[in-house]
Amino acid sequence: MKTIDWNSLDAGARAAALARPGGGDQDAIEAAVKRVFEQVRADGDVALRALTRRFDGVELGTFEVTAEEFAEAEAAVTPALRAAMVEARGRLLAWHRAGAGQGFEMETAPGVSCGRILRPIARVGLYVPAGSAPLPSTALMLGVPAEVAGCADVVLCTPPRADGRADPAVLVAAALCGIRRVFKLGGAQAIAAMALGTDSVPRCDKLFGPGNRYVTAAKQLAAMMAGGPAIDMPAGPSEVLVIADAGAPPVHVAADLLSQAEHGPDSQVVLATDSAELIEAVRVEVERQLAGLPRADIARQALAHARLVKVDTLAEAFALSNEYAPEHLILALREPRAWLDAVTSAGSVFLGDFAPEGLGDYCSGTNHVLPTNGAARAWSGVSVASFQKAISFQQVSREGLAAIGPCAVEMARAEGLEAHAQSVLRRLEDAA
Repeated sequence: MKTIDWNSLDAGARAAALARPGGGDQDAIEAAVKRVFEQVRADGDVALRALTRRFDGVELGTFEVTAEEFAEAEAAVTPALRAAMVEARGRLLAWHRAGAGQGFEMETAPGVSCGRILRPIARVGLYVPAGSAPLPSTALMLGVPAEVAGCADVVLCTPPRADGRADPAVLVAAALCGIRRVFKLGGAQAIAAMALGTDSVPRCDKLFGPGNRYVTAAKQLAAMMAGGPAIDMPAGPSEVLVIADAGAPPVHVAADLLSQAEHGPDSQVVLATDSAELIEAVRVEVERQLAGLPRADIARQALAHARLVKVDTLAEAFALSNEYAPEHLILALREPRAWLDAVTSAGSVFLGDFAPEGLGDYCSGTNHVLPTNGAARAWSGVSVASFQKAISFQQVSREGLAAIGPCAVEMARAEGLEAHAQSVLRRLEDAA
C-alpha cells in the first residue's frame, strides 16, 4: 500500500495519486460490449446461448428459472441464512418506506392548481452479479425498493453456475421480494437481453444493478440507444474511503479496507488521516488480517491500488473525500456526527467505530447499490424513487387563466413562439 503526504503534492499529483485503477482498455471494453449488443439484436436467444457458452462455459437450453429450481433453492439454503435474509429485508422495507416520496398538489395562483403524481415504472430489469462471489444481498437491495414502488413486472438476471443453475441464495432472496421471473444470464449479454428483448427475455424500461466494467459499459450503451432503457447509475468496481483520527482502532480500519479489497482486483481502498502513527499501525494490521482471509489473493491485488494518505487536518481529509466522491465513506472519528455536514459527495456514510461498511452491505437498512468511480458527485444510491416516475399535472379555472395567461403570452412572444401565445389568447377570449 502506498503512503502519500498530501501536502507535498500539487493539484495534478493529487489527482494522479487518487486515480481509480484501470480495468483494461476502455475503448476495447466498449467495442466488445457493442459486439455483444449487435449479436443479441441480430440473433436473440441463439446469440445468448452462444455467449453463455463462451463466457460462462455452460450450455443452456432455456434461460428462465423454473418453479422446480426455485423449490430446490429453498431446500438448499440453510435456515440460518434464510432467516438472516428475512431479517435484512425487514429493515430494508422499513427504511425504503420511510424514504419514499409522496405526491402533492398546491394552488400556485388563484384558480391554478398544480401537483405531482408518482407512478411505478412498468417493467424493470435487475442485474445481480455472481462472478467470483454470488450476491444474494443485491437481489434484496434491488427487489425491496421495486416492491415498495409497486413495479408490476420485475425481471432479474444473474449468471449461471458451472452446473447451469442459478445461485440458490440469489433465488431465495428474489422470491422473498416476490420476484419469479429470473433468467440465468450474466455479463453484457444479460444487459443486452433486458435492453433489447428476445423471445425469452422481455425488454425492460429501466435497468438496475452493479457489475464489472463490461456490465457498466453495457448499461451505459443501453441508455444511449434510441428508445432504449434508462439506467439507475454508473455502478462499477467497489471502493471505500476511511477518514480516521488518531483514536481510531487500527484493527477496525484495517478490516474496513480489506472488506472492500476482497471484492475484486479493481476495487480501491483509501485511508485519509492526520495521524502518521495510525497509518503505520493500519499497515501492520492489514498484513496480519490478510493472512487469514480466504480471498487474500484477490484482496492483495486490490491493495496494490490502495492509498494511505497523510493530511495535516481532518478538514483537508473531507475536502479530499468530497473531490474523490467515494462509494462508501467511513468516518472513524471520535465525534463523527459533528463532521457529517462536511460531507457533500458520497454514496453512503458510516459514522463511528461501530458502523462497519459490511452492515450497510447487508442489513442496516440502507441500500448498497451505490454510484462509483466519482459518480457520487452527481448520482445517488438506489431508492424507491429510482423505480418511479414523477408526473406533473395542472388544472386551471377561468379565473386562473385570466390571472396567469398574460404572463405566458409575454414569455411566448419573447421566444418567438406565436402559436404558444395564441393557444393562451384564444382561451382568454373565450373566457371573457
